Amino acid sequence: MSTPTHTVADSATPGESLSRNKLGIAGIVFFVVAAAAPLVGMTGAVPVAIGLGNGAGAPGAYLVAGIVLLIFSVGYSTMSHEVSNAGAFYAYVGRGLGSIAGVGSAFTSLVAYLAVQLAIFGFFGSVASTQLNAKLGTDLSWWAWCLIAWAIVTVLSVLQVDIGAKLLGVLMGVEVLSLVLTALAVIFQGGGKDGLDLAASFAPNHIFAGGFTGGAGIALAFAFASFIGFEATAIYAEEAKDPKRAVPIATYTAIGLISVLFAVTSWAIVSGIGSADAVGNVMKASDNLGNPAEVVFSVAREFVGGWLATTMSWLVLSSLFAGLLAFQNSAARYFFALGRARVLPRVFDRVNKHGAPVVGALATSVIAGVVIVIFAIAKKDPFLNMFSWFSSMTVLAILLVEALVSLSVIVYFARKGASHWWRTLLAPALSILGLGMAFYLVMARFGLLAGTVAAGVDPTTQTFGLSTLGWFLVLLPAISLVVGLAVGALRRNTENADAIADLVS
Repeated sequence: MSTPTHTVADSATPGESLSRNKLGIAGIVFFVVAAAAPLVGMTGAVPVAIGLGNGAGAPGAYLVAGIVLLIFSVGYSTMSHEVSNAGAFYAYVGRGLGSIAGVGSAFTSLVAYLAVQLAIFGFFGSVASTQLNAKLGTDLSWWAWCLIAWAIVTVLSVLQVDIGAKLLGVLMGVEVLSLVLTALAVIFQGGGKDGLDLAASFAPNHIFAGGFTGGAGIALAFAFASFIGFEATAIYAEEAKDPKRAVPIATYTAIGLISVLFAVTSWAIVSGIGSADAVGNVMKASDNLGNPAEVVFSVAREFVGGWLATTMSWLVLSSLFAGLLAFQNSAARYFFALGRARVLPRVFDRVNKHGAPVVGALATSVIAGVVIVIFAIAKKDPFLNMFSWFSSMTVLAILLVEALVSLSVIVYFARKGASHWWRTLLAPALSILGLGMAFYLVMARFGLLAGTVAAGVDPTTQTFGLSTLGWFLVLLPAISLVVGLAVGALRRNTENADAIADLVS
């Protein structure tokens, strides 16, 4: 397999190149795991996946999602040897399916990263307004706490990227340690009243209990949502030390770490509360999912001590903040890549003296700040509206682009005459099937995930049945793809055609 030595960055003029040799494999992995926000997923998504999904089989759903994405990563990592720039999925799709398709996928990915950061801002504001006000004796609204975090994230994002990686390293180390400590405590103490039952969580008949349109589908939808952000392994390729080696290793490491962390910790949670009636126990502990975080906190309190449950409640905030910073950086680098390709105004390809894409970072912050203010004025709920709407839509957008990447891998290597039966044919084909299944499951359960159901519809038993807003959010990824295709076609017919072509070269 030939490995091109030229990327767009090679021909960039001073002030148009991201800082080189800043990140090692560990730094990239930290950004990816931070984006997954494991403690947030464990306290927010896992209890719901158990209670409304497949019960004790929820840990297996996370394992299935991880396996699908590891298969996807086979072709994805193979393509990383061909493309090493900040466009990531943008460049990968363009390399195989053409520059216009690349621009379309870039628009979809950019919308996804802007949306998921907004979702996290909503979650952060919801938690901070309750927890920090109680601890500090303040009375700030959720949006005030969002704007405080917004200001800090903006400052950090315009500094050199390794500062962000070091910060995430500290936050993620403590966060992951708390989950590992809880899981080990449950395992070494033999679990709760029903003991440790691997089959209850990982046997196929329990994982797929209720069928794809029932409980298993709900659990799998939440599981795939927990992996958003692993594309960052390639987003930081230009800033990585030895990117040809770092990107594949970081991709497999990040997905493997997230899969094991979620699967093992959620199994420990199921074992701690009792696997025989996992659904009933979760509903009781969480007050019918009114306070899902209490499920994890109660297990930590019982098997380790109250101090860990208290620590975890604070680490949820740090996890959310880490996610804000990770997605800020991801969106900024998409703006940079689109600016460098002359798809967006050229000003977006500017970097500051630290080598950070400063204009892209500021654009990301401006959009986030405006939306926060709009939701505050409209008196929308930061969690039920801002978090649920944007996070659910993001999952669909990322799954759509990932499927395009897999298709691109097959087409690119077939056209090049360098196909490999596993790396560039079978693995990408299997990933398309798996991602397509996940896309359908998220669409079918979108009303439950986003809280956008039509009047008279029970989202726990009925698929689809979306409100007008729900259908708009479901279709937004496809709309952004079409808009991107149109923009790509128009820009390709101007003097920017060479710049667009260079981005995927």
